[in-house]
Amino acid sequence: MTSDMPFDLTVRNGRISTDTETFEADIGIKDGVIVAIEKNLSPGREDIDAAGRWVLPGGIDSHVHVEQLSGMGVMCADDFHSATVSAVFGGTTTIIPFAAQHRGMKIPEVIADYAKLAREKAVIDYGFHLILANPDETALTVDLPEAIRNGITSLKVYMTYDKLKLDDYQLLDVLELADREGALVMLHAENHDMIRWLAQRLIERGLKAPKFHGVAHDPLAETEATFRAVSLSRLLDVPVLIVHVAGQETVKVIRDARALGAQVHAESCPQYLFLTADDLDQPGLEGAKFCCSPPPRDGASQEAVWEGLKDGTLGVFSSDHAPYRFDKTGKLPKGEQTGFKDMANGVPGIELRMPLLFSEGVMTGRISIEQFVALTSTNHARMYGLAPKKGTIAIGADADLALWNPARETTVTWSMLHDNVGYTPYEGRTLRGWPEVVLSRGRVVVKDNTLNAERGSGRYVPRGKPEPMQRKAAGTSQGALSAWTKGMTA
Repeated sequence: MTSDMPFDLTVRNGRISTDTETFEADIGIKDGVIVAIEKNLSPGREDIDAAGRWVLPGGIDSHVHVEQLSGMGVMCADDFHSATVSAVFGGTTTIIPFAAQHRGMKIPEVIADYAKLAREKAVIDYGFHLILANPDETALTVDLPEAIRNGITSLKVYMTYDKLKLDDYQLLDVLELADREGALVMLHAENHDMIRWLAQRLIERGLKAPKFHGVAHDPLAETEATFRAVSLSRLLDVPVLIVHVAGQETVKVIRDARALGAQVHAESCPQYLFLTADDLDQPGLEGAKFCCSPPPRDGASQEAVWEGLKDGTLGVFSSDHAPYRFDKTGKLPKGEQTGFKDMANGVPGIELRMPLLFSEGVMTGRISIEQFVALTSTNHARMYGLAPKKGTIAIGADADLALWNPARETTVTWSMLHDNVGYTPYEGRTLRGWPEVVLSRGRVVVKDNTLNAERGSGRYVPRGKPEPMQRKAAGTSQGALSAWTKGMTA
């Protein structure tokens, strides 16, 4: 592709960063794809001057709950329009939300219903994970293989919540299926009975305020379940990803397992860098605004998460956007009588995920700009089968770009955001750096604080085999089951 071709759009004079390097160049875009990266490109039909801006890959948020019923039957505050609008204003150009099966639901119908909602409303690109609550014979032999072939190459399972949790036997069934079909299993790792036992004792003593959510979800519940998930993964030698890692000990479990060669990957989220258990201890029910599972911990755990992000123990940084309004439709189903066990779990964060990490990570020197790109975009693309079209700035990749102004200071208020939640747990924080222009497949979707994208203009992106499963398929290691089977048949 020559540099004198008629580009649809050029991004000129920018400082470009990928997950491995930073350099100055122009970017030429045609038909939504990057076709040239070099200095002094000929003008396009449209030009954007990126002087003084960092030109980064658009973010990928691989853990968001959108237009989804919770296990308690509470509907999210955000639909696919408000969620994707909020995402793109924060520099994210692709999301992977959850098509959620609840017990009694048929997987093909769940996927079809969810796809229709997204197709009608999303303004940026999207894929789907599948939440699996009923791994019966039909699911394991028919429905899941078909979903995986159609590009839903990741499955989320829960080790807690009465209506969603799987036992260890079922988890092994799912891991075996994922290994056979080339899908990545994501685990919400908390020990259900520890939480249930603690919660019951607290409630018996009349301790129902939001702060006791953090007490019931003791850090050991996360640590034990994570160790167990790693052990199940090692038994079958199947990669897994532990979602929303919160606690100091959990980070150590994952780091130690990886040092032993375990194929365990992990994610963390803004709430575990910028909130603590003290935020749950507010007057009245205000602390409910900060309740999520696992809950925020303490300063030592915040530092452990930072270290995990820096050294690769935690490879992806997602929002776990779980948007519930602070009223009877969401956080407070019983009004003023709502106890911590009644509240919808989750905090919003889809729009602030990247600005928070840019400000407090890149601008303070905690992480490099290349690490920022990896944590917010490139690693997600590789982890979930979106590479090489997404997550990088390279010839042949989709022109998903965000132009960041590192000099801009922004004081966060919910009124400046674009979700439907009604509050933000990061109210009043002053952030340095902001994505001021955002492109999705070469379309300028955000500029001058204005949205330029129609409902339904986002595209479904079927995903290929996740990179951990590719590496597994190319490797020679064997789990215990394979070794035993080989010994039995020798």
